[in-house]
Amino acid sequence: MSGTRPTTDPANLDQVIKAYDVRGTVPDQVDEELARSVGRAFVEVTGAATTGVVVGHDMRPSSPGLAQAFAEGASHAGADVTMIGLASTDQLYFASGHLGLPGAMFTASHNPAQYNGIKLCRAGAAPVGRDTGLARVRDLVAAGEAPPGATPGRVEQRDVLEDYAAHLRSLAPVTGRRLRVVVDAGNGMAGHTAPAVLGPLDLHVVELYYELDGTFPHHEANPIEPDNLRDLQAAVLHEGADLGLAFDGDADRCFVVDERGEAVSPSVLTALIAARELAKEPGATVIHNLITSRAVPEIIAEQGGRAVRTRVGHSYIKATMAETGAVFGGEHSGHFYFRDFWRADSGMLAALHVLAALAEQDGPLSALLADYSRYRASGEINSTVTDQAGVVARLEKGYAGQPGVEVDHLDGLTVTHDDWWFNVRPSNTEPLLRLNAEGRDEATMTALRDEVLTTIRSAP
Repeated sequence: MSGTRPTTDPANLDQVIKAYDVRGTVPDQVDEELARSVGRAFVEVTGAATTGVVVGHDMRPSSPGLAQAFAEGASHAGADVTMIGLASTDQLYFASGHLGLPGAMFTASHNPAQYNGIKLCRAGAAPVGRDTGLARVRDLVAAGEAPPGATPGRVEQRDVLEDYAAHLRSLAPVTGRRLRVVVDAGNGMAGHTAPAVLGPLDLHVVELYYELDGTFPHHEANPIEPDNLRDLQAAVLHEGADLGLAFDGDADRCFVVDERGEAVSPSVLTALIAARELAKEPGATVIHNLITSRAVPEIIAEQGGRAVRTRVGHSYIKATMAETGAVFGGEHSGHFYFRDFWRADSGMLAALHVLAALAEQDGPLSALLADYSRYRASGEINSTVTDQAGVVARLEKGYAGQPGVEVDHLDGLTVTHDDWWFNVRPSNTEPLLRLNAEGRDEATMTALRDEVLTTIRSAP
């Protein structure tokens, strides 16, 4: 046990058990004692003593020990534990769906090397968040030692990598011309999964940072930050590649660079994949969150589909997919959700869709995506604001009532006009306001962005 007090102390639990997962620094906030306690509590919350539980982990130095400690706690509570070893988060979701077991994935996703954490799901990859079991896990851990199960569970190893890879390829077959693709694994779990998924395909793959290394020696495994795409962009141009793919640390998010070395907006990828899914199932529902481009619902409607708008966050996307039977869902953060993948997100499956779409025709990726990129977006801009509610109220007062302007509060404040829109949402964990703005052209977007930021940042 590390630090001045146990990691299972309620004050620490309130810091590391977040809305969707467990995450903190190792070993002061997350250690094997905490993992063991979460394992016991998770079995009680999910009833896994009768079903069993599946556990995977990423390449961070602390991950194998944390996963083993969780398995010990779960076994102590009476659950059989299937250990799949090194895995991407979507590989763990595959195992949960394929085997019908609750699951635990040890990863801190895109966070720096000193972090680790746990993503939890019920059988069938159904998410476990604060309102769907994680708060109960926290309470049980805080209460202390749980009684052991009548009979300790077994712990066994099982390799699901090839089954996972074959399943993904079956959902988005890649046929047609041979593509040259650069893949930046960022020293994360795509270095483990990409060879299994892409290896059997007729592709020329240029590998970048495939070595599994949880210290991230080349760049942070967070491709939403432009600096972390620079090596990929340079490699695409140097290799004369058709496209580049970048994955975050646990490989559940995918970002794309076109043949010119230009980053592709995740909203554009959402529109492309939506069109492909609607071609297979005309009239289906597609989910998008409220900060995706206006082009996304437009294209869904043009393709004969039904667009449904949600709040930001995977729990909202997945819940709405379940309610509506949606075939696909996309978020501007680079998460893509598939009904045929247990409504879970898979960066690798999104990558296969892009490869398949490009291989089916002869033009470059930039031309293929031109119709899906109709507006100019600001990207997400964070501002430190103490009085978040006051600033949002001032923004609403300033825009509401203007001709042609509509306001809604689905997630923060969204203000919409025929030529532009913006959304401002408070962070759940920090004194930040997050701005996303979009306009019909660069000048409109820039003027809107600067006007809203002036209000936000001039707050007393």
